[in-house]
Amino acid sequence: MTNTKNTTNSEFAYQIEHAPAYASLSIKLRANQTVLVESGAMAAMDSSIQMKSKAKGGLMKGIGRVLSGESLFVSEFTAANNPGELMISPRVPGDIQYYRLDGSKSLMVQSSGFVAASSSIQIDTKFQGAKGFFSGESLFLLRASGTGDFWFSSYGGILEIPVSEEYVVDTGYIVAFEETLQYQVELLSGLSFKGLRTGFLGGEGLVCRFKGTGKLWIQSRQLYPLINFFQAFRPTRN
Repeated sequence: MTNTKNTTNSEFAYQIEHAPAYASLSIKLRANQTVLVESGAMAAMDSSIQMKSKAKGGLMKGIGRVLSGESLFVSEFTAANNPGELMISPRVPGDIQYYRLDGSKSLMVQSSGFVAASSSIQIDTKFQGAKGFFSGESLFLLRASGTGDFWFSSYGGILEIPVSEEYVVDTGYIVAFEETLQYQVELLSGLSFKGLRTGFLGGEGLVCRFKGTGKLWIQSRQLYPLINFFQAFRPTRN
């Protein structure tokens, strides 16, 4: 079991446990302190904590979250009058990463990666157009901006990569990146026509080329190949 305690810059006392395979997030709220959590991710909490659901960013931004594969609502947890502890578990097994937004740049996160954030953080969707379509991934990324704490998750472990010039990643392994990085989705060089067809239809053989200076986070596993593997064992009618 791996424990990650809160950093000095965090406004919350938090701990990440059971990483990187089955990470969960524990946040200790001070009296009257509020944190935003992805809908349905609350595992347990003290009775002093109150919850209410809201469409983050208003109705239209909430609809954008639905189109990106996220819930229309986020849950708002507040320690009313007394402090309390909140336990959070992402929807799929994997890792959790903490990131401190200081207002100087935004963070781009895969559409299913949001776990929790300070109430001061703005969470919007960004349409990716052909970049998302040809990668076989979601047409949307989440953009987190403002000043405060932010946690995101992955399937598998999370690896942090500092990019200073160029870096190439398979599109299915991207978890998050700082918006100081520019990116372009392209076909992996050396593929045949068959590989080209496979890439456009299934996302295989397509990579994302990052340029610039900033941090990039990738995951150690892909979820969709696992789903495809289990498809062969599904019961079927004769």
